[in-house]
Amino acid sequence: MKQSIKCLLIAFATMFVSAVAFAQVTTSALSGRIVDVNGEAVIGATVVATHEPSGTVYGVSANTDGRYAIQGMRAGGPYKVEVSCIGYQTITYTDVTLVLAEVTSINVELKDDAEMLSAASVITTATSKFAAEKTGSSVNISSKQITALPTVSRSISDVTRLSPYGGNGMSFAGADGRTANFTVDGANFNNNFGLNDGLPGGGNPISIDAIEELQVVISPYDVRQTNFIGGGVNAITKSGTNTFKGSAYVYHRNENMRGDTVDGEQIPGARDTDRNTTYGMTLGGPIIKNKLFFFVNAEYSSSPSVAVPWRASVDGKGDANKYLSYTTVADMERVSAFVKEKYGYDTGSFTEFPADESNVKVLARLDWNINNDHKLALRYNYTNNTGWNGPNASSMDGGTRSAYARTSLYSMA
Repeated sequence: MKQSIKCLLIAFATMFVSAVAFAQVTTSALSGRIVDVNGEAVIGATVVATHEPSGTVYGVSANTDGRYAIQGMRAGGPYKVEVSCIGYQTITYTDVTLVLAEVTSINVELKDDAEMLSAASVITTATSKFAAEKTGSSVNISSKQITALPTVSRSISDVTRLSPYGGNGMSFAGADGRTANFTVDGANFNNNFGLNDGLPGGGNPISIDAIEELQVVISPYDVRQTNFIGGGVNAITKSGTNTFKGSAYVYHRNENMRGDTVDGEQIPGARDTDRNTTYGMTLGGPIIKNKLFFFVNAEYSSSPSVAVPWRASVDGKGDANKYLSYTTVADMERVSAFVKEKYGYDTGSFTEFPADESNVKVLARLDWNINNDHKLALRYNYTNNTGWNGPNASSMDGGTRSAYARTSLYSMA
């Protein structure tokens, strides 16, 4: 019996580990080699990296070859990295920025303490695109770049176009967008139900204002990044720091903000009603300085619209450019009255009935620095989207959705 229970627990643990293996990378790493002036390894040298905005500390010691590696670090920065060893002068590196899912390399040469040299201050940069630490074709996009990027729809797919392989929606390298994999903090956020593009939640499961960094990978040879064909989009959300920060924003667009003529010729339908207003806020800061942090984001957008723009005409004269049908208001009222009298069914409005769309996004995150070796992050996000999908034209009788069918002498709608 005990043996069976033990086997069951092992099987359960194996399944859990396998499930975790499919998660995308949510952290960064730091590595390098520490030597003295003679090129000999400095065994036991201590490397302490401090994430200055939050005070999060990571530490490790060099091995017998002088090499060190710190995994699971918060992406971004700036970091302060101190390298020290008894008998050697301490060296400090400042303004170190770590890139999501990549390893930043800092090789150190320690001088004897007797030389009494002042601490060095070095500004490091991201690894070269051809460095050994690069794990395949990828593009990393920071929150600063996202903020500076012009976007009309405020969609994540607008940001991913910074990748030279990016196409419409979630399409990468010419592949269908539904074959891509989108993760937020390591959790899959794919459109498993269809009826839309590769992103769930009507196109944006989280606000772009909640993204700390986003990575687009095409052909990684990092075994941790899997479960896609065209491309993988790996996003991490913002965290609180030791400084209270917040923002409030309103974005609005409508049909009057776009042109309706080309070479003096007016384009039919270019000024059709197309309005969207977005309200949002972010707030983050410390609950316990250097220990516990919070970040919240809330966003609401609305797009007033009508389900069918076509209207019945008054005089029986149709106009496709103005969405006027040959069918008159009197005809529609007569049909409506007949149905109600014959079958007791009220057809309701037959023109300009509303099809308003709305989207609500909420994200909350807590980060706890338990100690130098253990960190805990909790995230909750909520998305509620209302959208309208019309019936497929091929399933309707006689192609009545076409402009000709509505403006012909035989029009019934």
